[in-house]
Amino acid sequence: MTGDLGAMTVAGYLDALAAAQPVPGGGAVAGMTLAQANALGSMVAGYAIGKAKFAAHDAVHRAAHERFEKGRRAAIDFAREDAVAYEHLNRLWKLPKEDPLRAGFADAVRAAIRAPEETLLLAKSTLDALELLVGTTSASLASDLRIAVDLAAAAARAAQENVRINLPSISDEGERASISARTEAALHACEAKARDLIARA
Repeated sequence: MTGDLGAMTVAGYLDALAAAQPVPGGGAVAGMTLAQANALGSMVAGYAIGKAKFAAHDAVHRAAHERFEKGRRAAIDFAREDAVAYEHLNRLWKLPKEDPLRAGFADAVRAAIRAPEETLLLAKSTLDALELLVGTTSASLASDLRIAVDLAAAAARAAQENVRINLPSISDEGERASISARTEAALHACEAKARDLIARA
């Protein structure tokens, strides 16, 4: 992949995504979608910070805003990591199984799973931070808050799809089952939290 995802223009990112090449792909989309969820969270919190009407919640809003800013940067980092990991894995897949360079295949698969799993966990943290804004920020921004929740949930689902697609390449059955159990549980928690927040926002 040419270019840094975090430094690309929106048009440049979309052009790269549209190209018939392995990366950026769905894993990068998961991270970039989550970055947008955090950015919207920052906006909603930012409109409340320092306002007399929301003074009772100011400390919570400031803490949430900081979480969203860190989350936005982390989500872009995970998008970048996913692209790098999958690009490496894709190269190894093309090598004959007897090629000595394929010795690192198992670790490459784990790396390709690790980035989307981290994205999934960050999605849960983002939803927890968004919950702090429900009922404590401007009602005129309720649609933005709900969109942020939707984006975080979509990012979680997208991230889990990337975990699932790589799981069969984990040769150890126990390791495979462990990864599946914890990531499916994390996705379930994200979806349940998102449904609750949408109902209340």
